[in-house]
Amino acid sequence: MSKEFTHLDAAGNPSMVDVGTKRITRRSATARSIVVLDKEILLHFENEDIRTKKGPVFQTAVLAGVMAAKRTGELIPLCHPLGLENCQINIFLNKNNEVQIECTASLTGKTGVEMEALTGASIAALTIYDMCKAFSHNIIIKETRLVEKTGGKRDFRLKV
Repeated sequence: MSKEFTHLDAAGNPSMVDVGTKRITRRSATARSIVVLDKEILLHFENEDIRTKKGPVFQTAVLAGVMAAKRTGELIPLCHPLGLENCQINIFLNKNNEVQIECTASLTGKTGVEMEALTGASIAALTIYDMCKAFSHNIIIKETRLVEKTGGKRDFRLKV
């Protein structure tokens, strides 16, 4: 089965996908970013956050991620502008002592919210980098990926 790129017209030029005839469904997507922080930075972790002169890192990253998810259509040229109905970002240290960011975006509409979830997780990760770089530049944003999506033509769940 051959798949075609959806954002190209018949001549191969960039084109926004026409969602006019798509069915309205409840759509949700969750994306994850992983940030590896230097041990020096982790020394500042207490009460579920990292405190800096700029403020609480994780709380600020949550706000940045939500703001970015809401503006995805302005950032990525062929994304539809969407009125998100919900966007939740959770940030925590996982079992490997890495910062795990999970962004879930949802709406009822004709197109999915994968890009909004990915954008929210990505910008939250970049915000953590920005706020922690004064301690060390030894920070790695090692993974950003879609974890799950529901409500469109095909559902998706990351196989672990």
